[in-house]
Amino acid sequence: MDAGSQRVLQYFTEIEEAAEDVLTTKQQIVDLDMKRNRNREALSALKHDMSDSEKVKICFGNMFLKFPKSKAREMIQKDQEQLDKEINDLRRGLKTKVNCVNEMQGNPELRGYNLSPLSADEMKAIHSLLKR
Repeated sequence: MDAGSQRVLQYFTEIEEAAEDVLTTKQQIVDLDMKRNRNREALSALKHDMSDSEKVKICFGNMFLKFPKSKAREMIQKDQEQLDKEINDLRRGLKTKVNCVNEMQGNPELRGYNLSPLSADEMKAIHSLLKR
């Protein structure tokens, strides 16, 4: 292969690796979101089904363990917080990865893609200004 063909092959390989990284990150987000939804269902079931004094069985890997209902709820809530953090970190990283792929392909950067939602305090401030 001549030098020009080698450079083209290297260029396409780099783009393919970057795109693969974007797809992998998206799949991780989907997997973590499914786990977060299962945890939400479990928390909902714990709220409605039984009294706090009873013990519940929780699946860890390939075994079930009995825990007091309050301890189980606390563990699931901590897991939810960790999942939320991981998903948000992956989403923030995904934006830079997508921009990198676009840059490698010579496409312009996506406009409005780096926007972040308003916080609760910012929303309260806006509502108070609009009520005047």
